[in-house]
Amino acid sequence: MINAPVTPVKGAPHVTLSTSPPPIPRASGSLPVLGHAVHLMRDNLGFIASLRAAYGPLVEITLQPGTRTVVVQDPALIRTMLIALGPSLDKGRFFEKMGQLLGDSVVTASGQAHVRKRRQLQPAFTHHEIAGYVEVMREEASGAADGWRPGQALDVREAMVKLSLDMLVKTVFSGSLDERTFRRLRRDLSVVMNGVGSRVMLPDWAERLPLPVNRRFDRARDAVRATIDTAVGELQASGRGTGDMLSLLLRARDEETGQPLTSHQISSEILTLAVAGTETTASVLSWALYELARHPDAEDRVLGELDEVLGGRAVTFEDLPRLPFLNRVVTETLRLHHTGWLVTRRTVTETRLGRWTLPPGTELAYCQHALHRDPELFPDPSAFLPDRWPDGGPPPGFLPFGAGKHKCIGDRFALTELLTALATILRRVRLTLSPGQVVEPVARATVRPRRLVMTVRPRSG
Repeated sequence: MINAPVTPVKGAPHVTLSTSPPPIPRASGSLPVLGHAVHLMRDNLGFIASLRAAYGPLVEITLQPGTRTVVVQDPALIRTMLIALGPSLDKGRFFEKMGQLLGDSVVTASGQAHVRKRRQLQPAFTHHEIAGYVEVMREEASGAADGWRPGQALDVREAMVKLSLDMLVKTVFSGSLDERTFRRLRRDLSVVMNGVGSRVMLPDWAERLPLPVNRRFDRARDAVRATIDTAVGELQASGRGTGDMLSLLLRARDEETGQPLTSHQISSEILTLAVAGTETTASVLSWALYELARHPDAEDRVLGELDEVLGGRAVTFEDLPRLPFLNRVVTETLRLHHTGWLVTRRTVTETRLGRWTLPPGTELAYCQHALHRDPELFPDPSAFLPDRWPDGGPPPGFLPFGAGKHKCIGDRFALTELLTALATILRRVRLTLSPGQVVEPVARATVRPRRLVMTVRPRSG
């Protein structure tokens, strides 16, 4: 039972007051066998938003038979869940399923395994290494923008997925793969990335069906592993470093055994990084370009800031902190259009969360997208207002990269990608919307634009 004990009030023999919290309400509309799956498949964002409006700090939903999930909606309780309760929680079904599909990685691991993997990978995400990745990111963004034709109707999200995947793969393998192998790896990673979101949300038996989509996913995943295995073997045989992230991963050591990572471990990390990083970066870039097109005054301020700081030269890592308004644009995009719609955890032991006691095995979840649109935390939450962000720290309800020991290891890498890509693209082209065009969000693996087509204009025009 999810509850707390009743405690009698001292000195009042004939009256007792309950100090237990109210029972955690169950969301209405649960169906036999299916639970709330139909609501999630029909309109997952709308369903999660309705929970926040209709229920209190906690509400229970059913995602699959025999499993109850408690959605945590209070910002203070969410932070408690992520930070204070870290040792008594693992990552829950979503990350378990991701680990089954892609392999054990820093993103999917829990407990000490997560801590150990995080230490192994940390050297690849230091300030110094990220600074070295900027040139690759900038070159890929420049090449993408230069390839768009004036007057072209550009599918922005697809273009940003391609750019994000190219930036990631070039960063990881810039000196380790020839161009033909790079193109094949990028194609296979794209298949894996597009397929993993639906697989994570489906029951386990669905992925075992002999369907073309399942066979295609399995072939692409196996091909990615084979490509990485070959690259790892060739680098190990050569004994040379290539200056890319793959070289850093090859130097990582297991702190318990002292052994290097196997090629299977490295490919699991890269697969998960591609899925977790590429889709989110692409979605945030798409939303940022959309909002700047809708708010030309903000776009003009960004361009003025870039001209003032950069003059005629290309952006560098050292320039990024000197672009405060562009940073606020990215921050506001992460708030208004956060890509995470259901992040999970699971209690390992009996766990106290606020006034409630949760038994072991309770699935917990929270929605960053809904949290960041809470009017009590962010006045006028549907408006794009970069100047809402002061120079001080963010409010407690702003969790773009999570919090606690499982906070995203690639947060600085992602921010560097976003800032570098925007600073490069915005100076090269102007992307415009059709009059009255409104783009709706849709939640798949991430919250992304349902369809975002913009017209490419030369910046000089």
